Amino acid sequence: MDAHVKDVVREMTAASCEERIGFPDVVKALAEAGVERYHADLVAGAKTYFMPDGDLEATPTKDAFVPALTFCAERVEAAVRAIQRGEIQYREFCRRIADAGCAGYFVSLVGRRAVYYGRTGDSYVEWFPGAGPAERRR
Repeated sequence: MDAHVKDVVREMTAASCEERIGFPDVVKALAEAGVERYHADLVAGAKTYFMPDGDLEATPTKDAFVPALTFCAERVEAAVRAIQRGEIQYREFCRRIADAGCAGYFVSLVGRRAVYYGRTGDSYVEWFPGAGPAERRR
């Protein structure tokens, strides 16, 4: 991963944690830098960004969370909707999804979706706004 992309992913992690930027702008900046996907580990307090060639960069976040034992997809979805409506910001979003049993999530820029997962592998898939039917069949 070249120095420019490393700078971008580090800045996106910091900007998210400091609540200076929203998800759409994060996705745009990462896509422009060539990032394929990233993983947010809520328990470890880290994000790992992946390039198409398998190169990666791990960055620490400001917070780590202990997820609830039971995963509740409906509560994860409710937190997604709340942040989309601007009712909460990123750190509160992370707290809410952890309280709903989410241990982490994967964001696929190419696949235009986020997959939230719990401690036992239960999951909830959230498609990016505007993702079309063809993308949903992938």
